[in-house]
Amino acid sequence: MTTPFLWHTAKVQATKPLRSDARRNRERLVASARELFARSGVDVPVEEITHHAGLGMGTLYRHFPTKEELIDAVLEDAFGEIVRSAEEAAAAPDAWEGLCGFLEHALELHARHRGVKDMLATREHGARRADAMRARIRPLLRTLIDRAQADGALRADFTPEDLPLLFWSAGRVIETTAEIAPELWRRYLVFFLDGLRATAATPAATPPLTRAQLDRANKKRAA
Repeated sequence: MTTPFLWHTAKVQATKPLRSDARRNRERLVASARELFARSGVDVPVEEITHHAGLGMGTLYRHFPTKEELIDAVLEDAFGEIVRSAEEAAAAPDAWEGLCGFLEHALELHARHRGVKDMLATREHGARRADAMRARIRPLLRTLIDRAQADGALRADFTPEDLPLLFWSAGRVIETTAEIAPELWRRYLVFFLDGLRATAATPAATPPLTRAQLDRANKKRAA
C-alpha cells in the first residue's frame, strides 16, 4: 500500500519538471524494467530492477511509489516508440518504404520486448493504453496505405483491417521461434511484403474483416 508521503512525492513530481539528473534516473529505471520484463516477465522483483539500473530503492520510490506505476511507465514508453515509428512512416517521402519500415520496426519491438504482451494480458490499464495507441496510429497507417496504393506499390485490395492479422501471424512466428532462431521472423516478413506488392497481386477470394469483426476477433484473441 502506498504511504501518504510517497503519494505526495509522486503528486509533486507530476506537476514539477524533473531535473536533468532525476530525468536520467527515471529513464534508466524504465529502460531496466522494460529489458527485465521482456526477459523474465512482469514478476521481476523491483530490487532486481534497481540493481540492474545501478540505482537505489529510494530513487525507485521517488519516481514510482508502486510497481503498477512503473509498469504503466514501461507501457507508455513501449507504445510511444510504436507511435513515433508510425509518425515517421507516415512522413516518409516513399509510402511503400515507409510502410515496410514501420512493419519491420514494430515487429522488431515485439521480438525485443515480448514481456509487454504479459502486461497487456494481465492488466486492464495496459489494454486501455494499447487501445489508445491503436487509435493514434490507425489514421496514420490508413493514410500511408492509401498513398502506397496511389503510387502503385501496394496491392489495391489491402486494407488497414488486414494489418492486425499480419501482426498476429508474425507474432506467432516470433513466439514460437524466439528461443530457437530469434531472427527468423525477418525471413517471413520478406515473404509477407512480397505478397503485398501490387506487381505480385492475385485476386483475393475472401474480403477483409470489417472493423466490427476485427474488434470481435481481437477481444477473442485477448481472452
